Amino acid sequence: PLSSLVAAALLAAALIAPTGWLALLPLPVLAATIIVAVLGLLELDIVRTAWQYDRGDVLAWAATCLGVLVLGVEAGVVVGVALSMGTLIWRASRPHIAVLGRIAGTEHFRNVERYPVETRPETLVLRIDANLFFGNMEAVAGRIECELATHASARHLVLVMSPVSSIDTTALYELAELNQRLKRRGIGLHLAEVKGPVLDRLRGTALLRELNGQLFLSTAIACDHLQTVKDVA
Repeated sequence: PLSSLVAAALLAAALIAPTGWLALLPLPVLAATIIVAVLGLLELDIVRTAWQYDRGDVLAWAATCLGVLVLGVEAGVVVGVALSMGTLIWRASRPHIAVLGRIAGTEHFRNVERYPVETRPETLVLRIDANLFFGNMEAVAGRIECELATHASARHLVLVMSPVSSIDTTALYELAELNQRLKRRGIGLHLAEVKGPVLDRLRGTALLRELNGQLFLSTAIACDHLQTVKDVA
């Protein structure tokens, strides 16, 4: 905008011109000038929207501001970065996992807590909404065991892998261990909707060689097939 150009020109002129007269201004006047300029940069509507959408971001922002005021600029920024990284790690280590059921008359599977769906007691369908890595695999395995305990009659576990874009070595090992535990309990482990690049990396691994179940192109195909299977071979 034209106003920004004018302001920039005036600022440049003030910096080029002799500034000795600024030393005569009281510090409160200079501080007030800076505060007025900064207040114009604040957009409280964004803060309100962020508070409604993700309060963690607002708390990190508030902590950064407080850190700058109390500890100084560098320390305050470090506090903000540390809080943001901590929040990111905390969320990544606790991925969302949904129990799925089929919407009647369709091939679509959705979260049982959000939609009226049909489920079968012998088949537990779980969707993991995150990439699998060393930082979240313990939580994932714990949630799977919890759901299996809740669905005690389940003889087949179908993991819907469509949101998973990568699996690191630790997660691969944990999945292989899960496969062996389920095998000993007579529960089949099946993978559905595995992405091509992920499947390429899984080929030749112990997980697929010893998989106590099958790979399926879609969740609907998996559930339709498993309806005809009584027990794990």
